[in-house]
Amino acid sequence: MSPMLAILLRQISRFGPMSVAEYMTQCLLHPTQGYYTNTDPIGAQGDFITAPEISQMFGEVIGLCLAQTWLDQGAPDPFCLAELGPGNGTLMQDILRATKSVPQFHHAMRIHLIEASPTLRQRQKECLADFEVSWGDNIAELPDLPLYLVANEFFDCLPVRQFRKTDKGWQEQMIGAEGEHLHFVLGGLAPDGMFPDRLRDSMIEISPSATALCAAIADHIAALSGAALIIDYGTWGEMGDSFQAIKGQKKISPLADPGRADLTAHVNFRTLADAAQSKAQVSELVPQGLLLERLGITQRAQSLAQNMRPQELEAHISAHRRLTHPEEMGQLFKALAITPRGSKQPAGFSE
Repeated sequence: MSPMLAILLRQISRFGPMSVAEYMTQCLLHPTQGYYTNTDPIGAQGDFITAPEISQMFGEVIGLCLAQTWLDQGAPDPFCLAELGPGNGTLMQDILRATKSVPQFHHAMRIHLIEASPTLRQRQKECLADFEVSWGDNIAELPDLPLYLVANEFFDCLPVRQFRKTDKGWQEQMIGAEGEHLHFVLGGLAPDGMFPDRLRDSMIEISPSATALCAAIADHIAALSGAALIIDYGTWGEMGDSFQAIKGQKKISPLADPGRADLTAHVNFRTLADAAQSKAQVSELVPQGLLLERLGITQRAQSLAQNMRPQELEAHISAHRRLTHPEEMGQLFKALAITPRGSKQPAGFSE
C-alpha cells in the first residue's frame, strides 16, 4: 500500500467519503506524500510532456506576444512577468530568450513564479540561474505591479467537484473505501436551484478554485493593467466526466495509484471567462494551433530549420505538427486572454 493511499483510507475511515476536489488536493499537494511534492513529472522520463518541452518555438512566440502587449500598453516600468505552475522552467527560459532584444523589457521586468512543488522549484532555479526570480505559493503574493502572466497547463490541475444526476436530483460524486480499495460513491444532494438549466446533463464538473483564481487575476489586471494568457486543454462549456489520471504518459484510473499519478480535468473556459469579464476584457477562445500560427510559429520553424541536419529536421517538423495540427495539440488545447477593458487584444487573439 502506498503512503498516500494509507493517508486517504485513514481520513475516509474517520470522516467518511471525500469529494473529488479534496481527493485531488490531497493526492497532488499533500506536504509529504503528494504527487507534486515527491515527483519530477515533466519530460520524456516523466508522466507527461508539455508544449514548452516539445519545442522552444512555443515559448518564443508566446513570449513575443506578451512583449508586444506590454509595448501596446505603454511599456510600464516596472512590471511583473509571472507564470503559474512553471514546470521545469523551460517556458519562462524560452520567453526570456525571445524577449531579450525587446528594448527595456528585461530592465523593467520582475519575474515571479507561482509553484507548489519543491522539486520543480529547484529545477526552475537551475534553469533560470542567470535571472533574478522570486517564488510564491499563490497569486496573493504577486507584487502590486502591471501583470503579464502566462498559465500553460495549470488550470487543468485545479480541483473539481463532480455532481451526478440521479432520481433524487443532483448528488455530489464522492470517493469512499472498501477495505484497501477506493471507489466512487454518491453523497448529499446539491442545493435546490444550483443547476437550474442543466436538464440534459448527467454529470457536471465545477471548479470553484479555478473561477476564484481567474477572478483574482482579472481584478489585478483591471486595477494595474497587463495581460494574462491561459492555455490548456478544455472546451467552451461542460463536457461531463473529464476527471482523469496520467502515469507514464498513459491514462489510468484516477483512483488506481493516488499520490503517484497526475490528476487533471478538462478546463471549462466558459466559467473562466464568466469569472473574469465582470472586471476585465476577455478574448475569444482560440485553438492553440490557430494562435501559434497567427503568432508566426511556421515562420519561426522555417528559420530554425535552415541549418538542421536531416535527423534534427525530422524531429523539428514533428514538433511543429504536434503543437499545431488539429489532430494533435492544435485543437484539443485552447487559449484565452484577459486584458484591461478597452485595451488592444494581444496578438493572435483577434483576426
